[in-house]
Amino acid sequence: MSRPSLHRKVLVVDDEPNIVKAVDFLLSQNGFITQKAYNGLEALSYIDTFRPDLIVLDVMMPGMDGFQVAKNIRSNPANADMLIIFLTAKGTNRDKMQGYDLGGDIYITKPFDNDELVQAVSETLAYG
Repeated sequence: MSRPSLHRKVLVVDDEPNIVKAVDFLLSQNGFITQKAYNGLEALSYIDTFRPDLIVLDVMMPGMDGFQVAKNIRSNPANADMLIIFLTAKGTNRDKMQGYDLGGDIYITKPFDNDELVQAVSETLAYG
């Protein structure tokens, strides 16, 4: 399978610096252009300036959680083609349904497998 990674931009959003660092490193090593955000408001500011193709988004963050970020993204027609992968410890069926209802394309629970995450990002960008 060819990876659509070259020049594809991914915004990594999580309030846990070690998760951000790990995901950023993993995606960068696989050819993606990445930007990091550590909360929902910072993520929304990068949406306008960085214009990611895909967002890897945590749910549980202080202030504005990932569900609120997704709702904000989806409320703007200019972001209709922006893809969202939730990467979170919130793993109940109710949480997953809420994520999909808010426009998430994939919902992955932590702890996650590195290869699974890279594959999910690659395939979502290829077919999303």
